[in-house]
Amino acid sequence: MEYISVVWSSGSKEDPIRMVSELDADRFERRKLEFFEDGSVDAASDSQETPRTALGTMAVPTVEEINIDRQFTAQSITAADFEALWDACR
Repeated sequence: MEYISVVWSSGSKEDPIRMVSELDADRFERRKLEFFEDGSVDAASDSQETPRTALGTMAVPTVEEINIDRQFTAQSITAADFEALWDACR
């Protein structure tokens, strides 16, 4: 598994400001948290989603590829960091 955190400066209050994902070996999301400007957090997994947050249907680009687009700042995080966020937000 790989774990990434992406800060998104979209300028829209409807978009998440941060996305944290657990990716499988083929770079598909297995679990995801989306953090919104109003302080709310939505979670998605194989067994749950919300009206705002669902797992992506395409493989996620690498951190380096994501960072080419200036509206995104992506970095790798540890499994422990992801699990701590997942547990705290659920």
